[in-house]
Amino acid sequence: GLLDEIENPVSVRFEDIPHFPVSSVAGHRGEVLCGTLSGACLLALSGRVHYYEGYAMQQVVFPIRVMAAFDVKTVIVTNSVGAINAAYKPGNIVAIRDHINFMGGNPLKGSNDFVDLTAAYSRELRNLARQMADRQGITLRSGVYAAYSGPSYETPAEIRALRTMGADMVGMSTVPEVIQANSLGMKVLGLSMITNMAAGMSAKPLS
Repeated sequence: GLLDEIENPVSVRFEDIPHFPVSSVAGHRGEVLCGTLSGACLLALSGRVHYYEGYAMQQVVFPIRVMAAFDVKTVIVTNSVGAINAAYKPGNIVAIRDHINFMGGNPLKGSNDFVDLTAAYSRELRNLARQMADRQGITLRSGVYAAYSGPSYETPAEIRALRTMGADMVGMSTVPEVIQANSLGMKVLGLSMITNMAAGMSAKPLS
């Protein structure tokens, strides 16, 4: 729905951009929109591609490299996740403060680009997001995101292990883009929407 609020939008389909990866996941429209929102110029992706779709890591992060070529300085990444932290509930929004990468790959492999990820998610942007959430009466949580490659969901044993390691939520995206953005000097804000409790935490099967 946010895309409908963009003013003077120019839309380009993923498949019409040379070398741009095309999403095969339902719900991902596969469009790049350029325009303004509340006076800010932005480039928005309606959809993304995932490592589990069979793309190489370098293909997954290609959109981030395109953004950098257009001199984008700030990236807001969003995702849907399963909650590992029992205090989280479906519908909660969580600002990512750190991540654990279990995807088995890295988009910088082969580049010898040793990037410091100590502050992979900007504290400044997280503080700003919290201020705006408070102003809107929205509870914004803070947590650690664990990334698996998918497309199978995690096992209950894996979820217990992740909880022991300090993860609050788990998903199958985001980390490659965040690593690439940091390597290009971009500031990153990550926001996760809790859609379900992780494996073994409820009687409902995952789907």
